[in-house]
Amino acid sequence: MTTAIHPPGSDELPYTRQEMMAIATGRELRDRELAIFGVGLSMLAGYFAQACHAPNIRTMTEGGVYGATPVGGLPWGIECNRISSNATSFTNALDALGFLVGSGRCDVGIIGAAQVDKFGNVNTTGIWDGDGIIGDRYRPPKTRLTGAGGANDIACGAGRVIIMVTHEAKRFAEKVSYISSPGYLDGGDARERHDFIGGGPSAIVTTLGIMRPDPVTKEFVLDAWYPFSSVEEIRSSTGWDLKVSPNARTVPEPSAEELAALRRVDQTGMLRKR
Repeated sequence: MTTAIHPPGSDELPYTRQEMMAIATGRELRDRELAIFGVGLSMLAGYFAQACHAPNIRTMTEGGVYGATPVGGLPWGIECNRISSNATSFTNALDALGFLVGSGRCDVGIIGAAQVDKFGNVNTTGIWDGDGIIGDRYRPPKTRLTGAGGANDIACGAGRVIIMVTHEAKRFAEKVSYISSPGYLDGGDARERHDFIGGGPSAIVTTLGIMRPDPVTKEFVLDAWYPFSSVEEIRSSTGWDLKVSPNARTVPEPSAEELAALRRVDQTGMLRKR
């Protein structure tokens, strides 16, 4: 049985927006799935799921560390000693991304985004004034970002993809300047027409709520909001005319058990720094 958190005599919630996002993302994972995580928050969400409700999830990092449980806190990277010390096996990025993900064997992947659009396309390459590609020419960005890393492979090949992103208008664009990792491209059956192995993004989980793709158009619509957010706040923080699902609802707040599991992974408390 889980116990909900209700801070007595205070309007301040006992968890941060990032913690809510990590828990909401982790709830999307199911036991026994083969899951691949990138660096940072995606690892936290994945290993939270393992610690809380999916003990038999088969975890893998982009670097090929398989079957690990974090020791001593959230790993700082995809091959950190905190996950390599008790891993079942070690392969490499080529095996992880090219063999397992690229062949469609991976059930679910979690990736981050600097910018995302209404069809779930992700930009982590750069910030432009206008499009990053004019005709067939790549333009140097005004601000260079970290790049796609393994996220492109995950977006193309995983059975489903969960995108985690801070909810700000500048990050939610009608159309991204550059597609680092594909979602549903221009919507509809675009992924099928381009023969992607993976099924595409199933959710965009943010610091304010959860969006899911329309089954026909593939445009992302608001599916749920958090106890501390609202439909109005989310729509005003989104760079397109965000539609709201007729079944939209409030996401249950974290239980005491969920917060305890999350904080066993995030022992340094980075997500509790406001």
